[in-house]
Amino acid sequence: MCLLTFAWYPQSATPLRLAGNRDEFHARPTAPLHYWKDDPRILGGRDLQAGGTWLAANDRGVVAALTNVREPAAPVPDHAPSRGELIARVLHETDTQGWLEALVEHEAVRFAGFNLLVADNATLWHLHHSSAGTFLARVPPGVHGLSNAHLDTPWPKLVAVRNALEGAGDDWQTATARALFNTDTAADALLPDTGVTHALERRLSAAFILGEEYGTRATTWVSLDAQGRVSMTEQRFGPSGVFEGETTLTQP
Repeated sequence: MCLLTFAWYPQSATPLRLAGNRDEFHARPTAPLHYWKDDPRILGGRDLQAGGTWLAANDRGVVAALTNVREPAAPVPDHAPSRGELIARVLHETDTQGWLEALVEHEAVRFAGFNLLVADNATLWHLHHSSAGTFLARVPPGVHGLSNAHLDTPWPKLVAVRNALEGAGDDWQTATARALFNTDTAADALLPDTGVTHALERRLSAAFILGEEYGTRATTWVSLDAQGRVSMTEQRFGPSGVFEGETTLTQP
């Protein structure tokens, strides 16, 4: 994913509500939201090039989502694995906290920068790995946003989608859709400086990125209830934002 907003209230009937956009090259082969054929316990889309994913859940009510960290000047480790494999790996773990702590201590350095969110109905973890360091923390209750920097970094598009969710009621999917489908770019004075060109920074500032070669390919909504049931809805888009289909599935 490249833009996420989520409401985290662990003592409620629905501890987690999450919505986000995945931006990617349109030529990169991708499977839509489905139960994985080689592991039906996992529900999510799939990157068919590297085998990982950006967002998925398992049959034990664990949800995981990933964003890249945008820092083009940072060196990429030699033979760095695909960051998408992290989700598949954590969804197979029974000791989530232990696995995340081991990732911080030993393995995260093998990967380019990333943010990893992992939630069950009681705890939401955020692991950030970048040139600034590697940090693991429990996310406090509330409405948050995550893009290609630290948690709640106030990029304009992040603030907009977070505000949409924060002000939403039961129809939270419609409210967040309006913000996630916004193709407007931010004013130059509000653009972050992540080390890419000004023109690219402006283009990437839109919540929904339009393009023939690169752009928003999926918008996904996830809910996790107090019993550990997960529901996902995914809408898919082709070049220039052409709608390609919608799928809704539950796990378990």
